[in-house]
Amino acid sequence: MESEILMEAYMVFDIGGTFIKYAVMDESARKLRSGKLATPKDGLDSFLQTIQRVAEENAADFELQGIAVSSPGAVDIKTGYIGGASAIPYIHGVNMTAHIREKTRLRTVIENDANCAALAEGWLGAAKATDYYICIVIGTGIGGSIVLNQTILRGANLHGGEFGCMIMGAPAQEPLQGTWSLAASTNALVEEVKKRKQLEEGTFDGEAVFRLAKEGDSIAKECIAEFYKRLAIGIYNLKYALDPEKILIGGGVSSRPEVIEGINRELQQLRNDVSTLQIEVEACQFGNDANLVGALFHFLNTKY
Repeated sequence: MESEILMEAYMVFDIGGTFIKYAVMDESARKLRSGKLATPKDGLDSFLQTIQRVAEENAADFELQGIAVSSPGAVDIKTGYIGGASAIPYIHGVNMTAHIREKTRLRTVIENDANCAALAEGWLGAAKATDYYICIVIGTGIGGSIVLNQTILRGANLHGGEFGCMIMGAPAQEPLQGTWSLAASTNALVEEVKKRKQLEEGTFDGEAVFRLAKEGDSIAKECIAEFYKRLAIGIYNLKYALDPEKILIGGGVSSRPEVIEGINRELQQLRNDVSTLQIEVEACQFGNDANLVGALFHFLNTKY
């Protein structure tokens, strides 16, 4: 009896602080199988065993060509080490590429999660056929990526695209209290509404802020208007510093059309006042699958 010929595919992981999402994909990023499981909290060994188990389960049905990983942190794609910090402390300061390869016996390539999202947009999304663009990811903080000819511009210390560290204005004695992340992230918006409404600590997020505004809450509406203005100022600075062809907005708030409209309205006002450039943003097209798609693209285009 002839052995069954298995379909060639790629094992892709998106590592998050709460969940690890995974997919078996073909080379066009079509998902053949997918799922998610809780990110282990008890250390590196448990994490690696989880990756190994998922890969082995899928290797029974597919001819896996390798493993592509989207990870938080400052990923050195050549050495496999992950610097910086994240909600998963044990992935930092170790050679994750080597560890996963040793466990699975499969070629492994890792890229930073924000960079993966940006690469997905250039491959199949909103920046397709665009040579030079930036992605700004708005969430707990503000991060992003700079992409030129489908290549991430990483910077000398792997901090290219850390837009949230820009100082946007603060008392001279405490300049780091005025970073873009602290002023204009979704988390900053939530904290401002909580402060002004004197809300107790508890479950209150960006969705709740926009829901209040829709219901007519004046404080929520004022804070959102200021949120758009602060985002527009940072985007204006990035446009003049980097002059990309496109500026894409990612993160949970990017799925709200009113957010993109609000930012563009403020950018138009800046143009009316001081700018000579037409500056507009648009939303990223990929949602929850962005990191998976971008990780696969990085794998397919990495030679080492």
